Amino acid sequence: VQLQASGGGLVQAGGSLRLSCAASRRTFTNNGMGWFRRAPGSEREFVAGISYRAADTYYTDSVKGRFTISRDNAKNTVYLQMNSLKPEDTAVYYCAASIRAVPSASPSDYRYWGQGTQVTVSS
Repeated sequence: VQLQASGGGLVQAGGSLRLSCAASRRTFTNNGMGWFRRAPGSEREFVAGISYRAADTYYTDSVKGRFTISRDNAKNTVYLQMNSLKPEDTAVYYCAASIRAVPSASPSDYRYWGQGTQVTVSS
C-alpha cells in the first residue's frame, strides 16, 4: 500500500478532526502531497496541497483559515488539521502524492492515491 489515510469520523459542526496519511518512503520523497474530497453526488475536489519542503501550501477557498496541511518528512506522513468543521465538509477525504515537488489542484498531477477516509459533520 502506497498511501494509508486515517483519522476520519463523525463530528458535530464546529468541531475538529485531524487526518493523517502515511506513505511509503518512495512515494513521499521529493513529491508534493495533496488532500482531495468527494461528497455524495459531487466531483472530486482539491482541498489542500503542500510542497515537498513544506515551503508552500495551497488551499481551496472554502477551507482557508479553517484547515491546515502539514507534513513530517521524517515520518513520511502528511496531515490535515480541520477546525470549525461545517456540514458541507462532509465527504470522503483522499490523500494523494503528486508527480511534482509542488502540488497542484489537478487530480491528473497525482500518481498515487490513498483509500479514503470518511468525514461526517452533523449540524
